[in-house]
Amino acid sequence: MSDTAPLRVQGIEGLQAIVGQTLGPSAPVLVDAPKVQAFADATGDQQWIHVDAERAAAEGPWGGPIAHGYLVLSLLPVLLFQQVLVVEGVPAMINYGLDKLRFPAVTPVGSEVRLRAVLESLEPRAGGQLGRFALSFEVEGVAKPVCAATALILFT
Repeated sequence: MSDTAPLRVQGIEGLQAIVGQTLGPSAPVLVDAPKVQAFADATGDQQWIHVDAERAAAEGPWGGPIAHGYLVLSLLPVLLFQQVLVVEGVPAMINYGLDKLRFPAVTPVGSEVRLRAVLESLEPRAGGQLGRFALSFEVEGVAKPVCAATALILFT
């Protein structure tokens, strides 16, 4: 799959056909200072390591400001269901929750984040099928994922 064209599948049958496949990477999304500041304003999380570039460069252990981990996670809807995978013919996709969420590495402000995902399973649930996606948010030059989780999505 290319970085610019998402994989398109039709309905539950299309999802069943891609179980176990690695999807992505997505196109990159820049995590810049304005995005970090907007996230800080929206959440009230104004920690200096995120929003004060001078202090973060002088005192922080990473040489500059870093993005909030949950800001990276908030990119999930656009990266997964617009850039990596488009599911057609399914009336609703409902966020059912996350499992094993972790932030193994930091995201330096100014980085471009990409997503890779694997649809690990698709299981019947009341009202639909529950998809279990292994997610890896990656930044070039950073050895570990900056965010990893299992997303549970109910397809109805």
